[in-house]
Amino acid sequence: MKKENQIAVEKKILEEIAKTSSNIMEYKKLCKPISPDNAIGRVSRMDAINNKSVLESTLRRAENKLENLKSIQKKIKTSGFGLCVRCGGAIPTARLIIVPESKKCVKCA
Repeated sequence: MKKENQIAVEKKILEEIAKTSSNIMEYKKLCKPISPDNAIGRVSRMDAINNKSVLESTLRRAENKLENLKSIQKKIKTSGFGLCVRCGGAIPTARLIIVPESKKCVKCA
């Protein structure tokens, strides 16, 4: 991988880490338990519980993404960075910029 492409990917990884960390903090605020003391109707309470479940799922996905981004960030300086873990071929730079945590090329993904 060319040095300028590696720098662009590294910059994107740092941006994604910051954005994902911010999102995680926001999701954690929104995932607070629903108090049974609130005077809302049964349907509204069920809707709130459903929304909380969706937010918890989104939070888990964001936490996994952050973990993958941090793992990739550690590997960016290694010789194997940008190579598909399945076929060993080069992962296109455009793919790494769009999805920096990619470990597989388009064909293997």
